[in-house]
Amino acid sequence: MCATLLTSCFSPSGKMADTATMEQHFAAHLQEPSTAYAHSHRIGWDAVPDSRTAVWNAWCEANRAFEEDKLPSPHPLCTDTLLWPLPAELEPNATMPYYFGTKGDKPENGWPLYLYIHGSGPKTHEWGTGYILCSRFEDAPSLYFIPQIPNEGSYYRWWQRAKQFAWERLLRQSFVSGEVDANRVYLFGISEGGYGSQRLASFYADYLAAAGPMAGGEIPFDAPAENCGHIGFSLRTGANDFMFARDLLTARTHELFDSLQRCYPDEYRHHIELIPGRGHGIDYSPTTPWLSHFTRVLHPRHFVWEDYPMDGIYRRGFYNIAVHERDTIGGNERTRYEMTVEGNTIRLTIDRVNYEVTQREPRWNIPIKHTKHYTPVTEGAFTLYLSDEMVNFDQKVTLIVNGKQVYRGKVRPDMKHLVNSCATFFDPERLYAAGIEVEL
Repeated sequence: MCATLLTSCFSPSGKMADTATMEQHFAAHLQEPSTAYAHSHRIGWDAVPDSRTAVWNAWCEANRAFEEDKLPSPHPLCTDTLLWPLPAELEPNATMPYYFGTKGDKPENGWPLYLYIHGSGPKTHEWGTGYILCSRFEDAPSLYFIPQIPNEGSYYRWWQRAKQFAWERLLRQSFVSGEVDANRVYLFGISEGGYGSQRLASFYADYLAAAGPMAGGEIPFDAPAENCGHIGFSLRTGANDFMFARDLLTARTHELFDSLQRCYPDEYRHHIELIPGRGHGIDYSPTTPWLSHFTRVLHPRHFVWEDYPMDGIYRRGFYNIAVHERDTIGGNERTRYEMTVEGNTIRLTIDRVNYEVTQREPRWNIPIKHTKHYTPVTEGAFTLYLSDEMVNFDQKVTLIVNGKQVYRGKVRPDMKHLVNSCATFFDPERLYAAGIEVEL
């Protein structure tokens, strides 16, 4: 196990890395995510703010030049139908219609963005109902993206790979536009959209301020609660919603969040309830007003991330961890990272995760409860990005992975961290100037 500081020397000119080179790298990355930006160029801490701005501007220019279907400029919410064709290699003949528009007046920091996903009835009807509901929710000021699912089928879901592409494009274009408050992104849905928003909340929690699945109840294996440690999480289901064990799964999710909140006070903020006397139809109006009170937590000094594939696709990173190689011993698919920062010491525990079903619902044979088994990983590679909200860069930083010290020393900023973290997260709030590379 070893770690290196990803830094190099100044270029002979002493100037910032070439903007054209960054734009070319970003343009290639948008076409096909590829190798990391290799032009190491050390900068001083006093140059970090301007360097961060330069990198973000280069990213925005590359995005503007990239040929793809763009989001329109925000306008009042209406039923003008917009279309996003999705890549045929991810899903043949898939075009996502959507409504896009605002309610209220634009805040100074940009629009809070709400993504609503509908249920599994006839998609045109469900989409229209979603528009009516969203237009009435008391969450202004807000900017809504209300999609219609591209196709239908017996096992066709909001979290599958073509839709993942759409959500990441939505986030990327929203951030580049400068119209959206990157720290106020909200995700919610009803019925099948409740299942989808619960899965997506766990998968994309590091982008979210809050999430609000309704009339759902996912299997914990498919939406690990641990990942939702720094978002507001609401789940509201009818107490008599017995179909597919929604009542039992909602209750189990409540147990898991309560347990996590006891272990990590103030991290797992949640409102989960089984509504007495209600079946699959509930009052949907309380959810978005509750979500709207939350703002994204940036640069947490503690988090838990269960890294797993969703429809065969892994995230490239989470919060400040970018994964380059995964542990695959014994066919392992899931890895748990727990990061804790105390002073200038960072501790990472990294384990393989195996689930054992301990309780099933007899009618539907749906797993309700699991026991997780953890084994320390022995292979893999990642970059741990750092910010001054996490550590004091004037002092030495110590990194301990699975009980072993892998790095101790001063951390220096480098342009390639800014470029690579930008390409990984496409997030204006996560342009990291410093990082430590770890190979297990």
